[in-house]
Amino acid sequence: MSKILKQINKMKKKKWFYSSIAMGFVLSFTTSCEKAETPITQTDQVTMTDAEGNVYKTVTIGTQTWMAENLKVTKYNDGTAIPLVEDQTAWGDLYTPGYCWYENSTSAKNLYGGLYNWYVLNTGKLAPVGWHIPTAVEWTTMENYLIANGYNYDGTSTGNKLAKAMTSTTGWITTTVVGVPGNSDYPTFRNKSGFNGVPSGYRYSGGSFHGGGSSCFWWRSVSGGAWSKGINYMGVDEVNFNYTNGYGFSVRCVKD
Repeated sequence: MSKILKQINKMKKKKWFYSSIAMGFVLSFTTSCEKAETPITQTDQVTMTDAEGNVYKTVTIGTQTWMAENLKVTKYNDGTAIPLVEDQTAWGDLYTPGYCWYENSTSAKNLYGGLYNWYVLNTGKLAPVGWHIPTAVEWTTMENYLIANGYNYDGTSTGNKLAKAMTSTTGWITTTVVGVPGNSDYPTFRNKSGFNGVPSGYRYSGGSFHGGGSSCFWWRSVSGGAWSKGINYMGVDEVNFNYTNGYGFSVRCVKD
């Protein structure tokens, strides 16, 4: 009788052991499925390389993939050089393509990227192959996605209060205004989109530099005139601006 009882106990233990393995497999499989199904909308999924080998982080926002850094290329996508124009008077007299670094400092290249006048964009050869200068419609598509998905600094889904979620967490001037890029308020919304707009400033059409640490402007595509998108240290939104062809602004590209 004792031998029979021992055999029964062994069978029970084996049954429990295999049941435990099966249950663990089910739990593991379920967990893996749940992880695989988790959507990723903002992440540095891929990198982009320009005509001279500079590598950029990118960010996927909704159905679009954007550069997460400002363009810093000094060559067109066909390999020809973009003229570097540093002299203030020469820039002011310019009616042809030209670029520069903020305050003519090469250290600004990696920090802010390049500043390009409208004539550079008008060549149609600035954006790296497979990418393009965003249109007004593409900017609006991004804005609408972010607003609808709670990226306004106060979590609302109406109005444009995206500046904080679209800008870098460092480098911006701080103020007493609620919800602006440089302030540490609403910390979970700081650069929440991953767009990482830096306060790269701009070059005035007359050749002087302004706005480093307090503003950023990005050219829109060439159709419809010299329009840009901009954010400044006192604003909670990013808005449209119309400027002359001689201004030097930053550039972000969107994937074809």
